[in-house]
Amino acid sequence: MTIPKKLLVLVDGSERSIQTVSYVKDFIPIDKNMRIVLFHVFDGRPEELRELEQTPNCINAVSQLQNQEAEQKAAIWWYLERAKEVLTKGGIPKQSIEIKFHLRENGVARDIINEAKNDYSAVIMRRRGLGMLRGIILGSVAVKLLQTITFIPIIIVGQVPTNKKILLAVDASPSSRRAVEFIGSLLGGHGYEACIFHAIIGLGSMAFKFPEVNAPEFPEVEMPDNCIEAFKLKTVRLLQATKDTLLSSGFESGKISEKIITGAHSRSLEIVKEAEEGGYSTIVVGRRGLSRVEAFFMGRVGHKVVYGGDKFTVWVV
Repeated sequence: MTIPKKLLVLVDGSERSIQTVSYVKDFIPIDKNMRIVLFHVFDGRPEELRELEQTPNCINAVSQLQNQEAEQKAAIWWYLERAKEVLTKGGIPKQSIEIKFHLRENGVARDIINEAKNDYSAVIMRRRGLGMLRGIILGSVAVKLLQTITFIPIIIVGQVPTNKKILLAVDASPSSRRAVEFIGSLLGGHGYEACIFHAIIGLGSMAFKFPEVNAPEFPEVEMPDNCIEAFKLKTVRLLQATKDTLLSSGFESGKISEKIITGAHSRSLEIVKEAEEGGYSTIVVGRRGLSRVEAFFMGRVGHKVVYGGDKFTVWVV
């Protein structure tokens, strides 16, 4: 899988965004063909200012507000140059970095989405400051991006110290295969360690949906040993195919491990638990068969990992 080496890094003028830029510097291999775009949507101009500008009697107030706007723009430009300096001090050539200061046109989220359509390989953003991702607020910028940017991967940077250990949560879906190919294309040959992980859900966690009123109660269903073994055999083939893809992409055999969990109550909880116990800084999940129309909605494994693994960096491919 060949991907365009162009990263859209969202920055908002906060210290956490500097952490996001540092993640790019510390984790993602940058070569001469990589291009990094530091992107900021300036949303500081009040809507009321446009009305005041049309009112002659408000010229003094307009002048004061315009001065404040100019100061805000200057502060953001300073911040963007600071972010660029973080990258250059990390060894990334200046010519590989571009700053885009974008005046809001259609809304912060829409402007980011429109920019993301310009042949980027991934969007990189932080968890907070884009709509309080941990305490989800529907309609926030972050959620809109997760729902809408389904055409390229989204990398959500967490606070766990960066290392080269990746937890690659896989299943048999097309999106999972794309995630493996993406990781191989971007990180293969650079000494990363990858654990290929799959959780087999327990039958007791499977349930039919009934109306809340008068919902029948059923005893927990037990999964027979031969049923478990059948799932394991299928999963072993999946993990081997995943390993083959990573090997062909340049990952070292000795740095690839595999793990299967059976009887899982929740796949997302098992993924996060494994990341915690295994000392991984990055979790990679596919969108699990979601179409461009369905986007990214409540209840999916990848979605739950984004929120449940809030201290980790999560790649949603």
